[in-house]
Amino acid sequence: MTKEVRVPMEIFNHPAKWWQALPEERIECRVCPRLCRLRAGQRGFCFARQNIDGSMVLTAYGRSSGFCLDPIEKKPLFHFYPGSCALSFGTAGCNLGCRFCQNWDITKAGSMNGLGDQTPPERIAAAAVRLGCRSVAFTYNDPVVFAEYAMNVADACHRVGLAAVAVTAGYMTDECRVEFYGHMDAANVDLKGFTEDFYRRNCAGQLAPVLATLRHLHHNTNVWLEVTTLLIPGENDSDGELENASDWFASQLGPDVPWHFTAFHPDYKMLDKPCTSFMTLSRACDIARSKGIRYVYTGNTRDLTENSTWCPQCGQRLIGRVWHDVVEWNLSENSCNRCRYRIPGHFDPLPGRWGNRSVRICVA
Repeated sequence: MTKEVRVPMEIFNHPAKWWQALPEERIECRVCPRLCRLRAGQRGFCFARQNIDGSMVLTAYGRSSGFCLDPIEKKPLFHFYPGSCALSFGTAGCNLGCRFCQNWDITKAGSMNGLGDQTPPERIAAAAVRLGCRSVAFTYNDPVVFAEYAMNVADACHRVGLAAVAVTAGYMTDECRVEFYGHMDAANVDLKGFTEDFYRRNCAGQLAPVLATLRHLHHNTNVWLEVTTLLIPGENDSDGELENASDWFASQLGPDVPWHFTAFHPDYKMLDKPCTSFMTLSRACDIARSKGIRYVYTGNTRDLTENSTWCPQCGQRLIGRVWHDVVEWNLSENSCNRCRYRIPGHFDPLPGRWGNRSVRICVA
């Protein structure tokens, strides 16, 4: 009979960045605007950071809630090596409290016991190369809460020619923001709504730090940026809010940052709202386009028109998509093959052929 051996959690505790000491062995976490003040042994709101003997540690460094091979379009990133495969993973915990969270079993985990064995950054990068991935994506829960691990994995990826992708809500402090994105190649940031009231009531957070992250990424980095907004009926889908968000987007991020409007389905603590209609998604796209935003998409839909990339100059369909599958390609050297209009983003000469598959794997 084999005896189960439980590995002490202490071996996963990794020295954390972005904190300062307070009197009586208390500390203040400086990762996100919550600025959690922690007594000895206490964990932060995100659950991933803890005060151990007067120092902050990341309690699940190297541990994952699971690995999956995903299409990059699922992140969603439509202008970053379309059709390619991303090795995707997350850990546990989150620094926001979204009532509509669709990964709540991971983000709101009250224990690290469900996470896998320790996986060093170099092992993840090697697995991604072996499996034919173009990138590694930090997703499922917010990589801000496991930033030290994500940055180390990103560095390991760069050493073997892979890209690093952050799928994040962008809820972070200035000092964390600058260092974290210095290690990333692409990011999709959730702009969950466009009022402070929405963030307060539905996310237990604030809008302003997210807008600061978006401005920083666009103006101060070379990170490829795309934005996602989940449209929730009656919460963030009014014409007025979409007009205001589109005005801000156009003035602060410009016309060439892709924006994805995705469909909500009831989940977690928001079971009383209906699913988002395609009419609502299409209306949001029309409002954004009316402000001059050129690359607007719908998500959680199978619409060839709204999922595809169109040439802003001649109107040709450049990249046809059905769900996450690339079904048409009319790009040549990042440009429309008809009128030569150059499309912003990162593109290989031909699209990847990963398709709609999502495959759970073991990284050993």
